[in-house]
Amino acid sequence: MRNLVTGIWQFYVEGFRSMTLGRTLWLIIAIKLFIMFFILRLFFFPNFLNKAAVGSDKEEYVSRELILRAQENGD
Repeated sequence: MRNLVTGIWQFYVEGFRSMTLGRTLWLIIAIKLFIMFFILRLFFFPNFLNKAAVGSDKEEYVSRELILRAQENGD
């Protein structure tokens, strides 16, 4: 089992080592992921929980919101 894992690991290491265009493509993918998960999150997905509830009140806030939203959708 260990030889199999080692062989697979070396296969991928050698593959990435011999890449020329692939490294540029992986860099582009990494930059796009960074933009999607870090930059866009700051502007489009604000943290409502920290604004609406403070300290141990977060649990109450979440349960209240879940109940209210369930009641709205049930109508």
